[in-house]
Amino acid sequence: MRQFSRMSATNGPWLPCLALALGLVFVADPGRGAEPTPVRVNAFPNAKALPLHAGIAKGIFDKRGFKIELHLTENSRSQREGLAAGKFDVVHSAVDNAVAMIEVAKHDVVIVSGGDSGMNEFFVQADIKSFADLRGRIIVVDAPDTAYALQAKKILLQHGLKDGDYTIKPVGAGVYRFKAMMEDKAHAGGILNLPFTVQAEQAGLRSLGRTTDMLGPYQAAGAFVMRAWAERNRDTLDRYLAAYVEALRWVRTPANRADNVGLLIERLKISAREAERTYELLLDPGFGFTPDASFDPVGFRNVLAMRTEIEGSTTAAPSERYVDLTYYERAMKLVGR
Repeated sequence: MRQFSRMSATNGPWLPCLALALGLVFVADPGRGAEPTPVRVNAFPNAKALPLHAGIAKGIFDKRGFKIELHLTENSRSQREGLAAGKFDVVHSAVDNAVAMIEVAKHDVVIVSGGDSGMNEFFVQADIKSFADLRGRIIVVDAPDTAYALQAKKILLQHGLKDGDYTIKPVGAGVYRFKAMMEDKAHAGGILNLPFTVQAEQAGLRSLGRTTDMLGPYQAAGAFVMRAWAERNRDTLDRYLAAYVEALRWVRTPANRADNVGLLIERLKISAREAERTYELLLDPGFGFTPDASFDPVGFRNVLAMRTEIEGSTTAAPSERYVDLTYYERAMKLVGR
């Protein structure tokens, strides 16, 4: 089993936490100067960051006039705090984190695109045969109060396990949840996403199923920003989302498979076999990337309903309080539908 180590905001052996877009190719535009626009982006160190890696490596962001500074986070808490503190401009993460920032931390955040439905599976140790076997065991999560931790609690509740019937242990991003389960069998289960589901299966851990099969539609990943930043930088955000969609289209083009697999191997430090299988799942219509990072309103309503049920919080109906897709709509006009 390969060894992992913690990463900082500036370095780390498992993944580069800072990637700069180099070799800029800039097409002059009367609406902006000759200098590329810097944008600080934060995402998780998993396969869902592939469009960001590809957009940088293939000059897609460059052509829209950007210099992208990519930071990869250890956990959602530091990601949320960094966005609120102005350390990042755009975050790609589970949009339930944005809801938590609005409802709990009282920050004026806005969701501006979709991304995917999670690419999540509930993995357990090989001796676990069913969810009932998780009674009295430890479930590893990122943060205990958002997103996939809430999915885990909802799934366990569906199988008769309430708070107190198991222990929630925050350990961080998917890489750390996988690491925790591999290093200590006392960590009985957790929700994993790509490429860690592929690695977990190959390592002999057991999948109890995909979360969307158990919970229905779910708007997982998306892009969100501070609303004030969006209002001050409308053109920048429009162009950024256009570039992201173009990068996602490049990733989802089968003719680019070899290049994408190479990026997965290089950026995620996984084997060719793992990268090949990961790429196949990223393109799976019912599991992988949502085409053009479109937003799923039904899935988002389920996010809010789950948060209300599990956290006991009260959230308003989907509205401008959480989501503003006008930036995305203008972006789609730039790329052409």
